[in-house]
Amino acid sequence: MNILVIDAQGGGIGRQIISGIREKMPDLDITAVGTNSAATTNMLKAGASRGATGENAVVVGCRTADIIIGPIGIAIADAMLGEVTPKMAQAVGQSSAERILIPFQHCGSVIVGVGETNTGRLVAEAIVQLQNCINQ
Repeated sequence: MNILVIDAQGGGIGRQIISGIREKMPDLDITAVGTNSAATTNMLKAGASRGATGENAVVVGCRTADIIIGPIGIAIADAMLGEVTPKMAQAVGQSSAERILIPFQHCGSVIVGVGETNTGRLVAEAIVQLQNCINQ
């Protein structure tokens, strides 16, 4: 099972996701791809199996991923202060992978029906969903 975690900016959400995965499922193969080197570095520190940076790394990673996890901004062109390029968002959207997107309201889009909640709870819910996908 090839798990792809994508994040931008400082990689804080990706770091939390990877830490949570490692805590619950320590043997999973996790690839971390950051839109910048700081995001990638932080996800590697959290325990990703490998890491890469940039637009092409996102595009290539989405081709082979079984499951993609990250903030919802990874699927929205120009989100996350412009770090998510249209090619990145397209690659996430067109991937045959299962997508687990965490609905943060700070990507320039409002997700109706999703109230304000803390990041830890959202990440924990994403980890449960990942476990459900793996156990199907």
